[in-house]
Amino acid sequence: MATLQPALAFRRLRHGPLLLGGAVAGLLDLIWACSLWAFAGATPKLILQAIGSGWVGREAAVAGGWATALLGLLSHFGITIAMAYVYAGAARLLPALLRRPVAYGALYGIVAWAAMVHVVVPLSAAPANQSPPWAWALWANIAVHMFAVGVPCALAARAALAAREPY
Repeated sequence: MATLQPALAFRRLRHGPLLLGGAVAGLLDLIWACSLWAFAGATPKLILQAIGSGWVGREAAVAGGWATALLGLLSHFGITIAMAYVYAGAARLLPALLRRPVAYGALYGIVAWAAMVHVVVPLSAAPANQSPPWAWALWANIAVHMFAVGVPCALAARAALAAREPY
């Protein structure tokens, strides 16, 4: 059984759990986005192109077809995997983050959502205001980031930093 050690700052990360946790967070977030935008008639391809528009702009993303959809897919999973690594880095400095991964993961999801909406997207080439027109969607997006992004990242960090049993 794995246990947590106090000297986490000097432990090596196990990358498998972080890659898996980031991928799970990315998949859950993408399923949510595709489900949400399906009500407005958007296809998964268009969702992925909207993500890819952060690199190339809206017109080039749509004109790029499946190539920019793939760029969006890789970018999306790259970001969510990076989110898992960021949480693990923070947990190395603040081991309490590992003791309550659901609570702190949910808080981290809010921080991650705010960073994406207020920093990453505005600094990208993506068009402004890609939010859905429904008032409830804001709170739903925050909740999804809390529990479908933040919590998997926190659980992944906990697994990545857990001490291995001696053989």
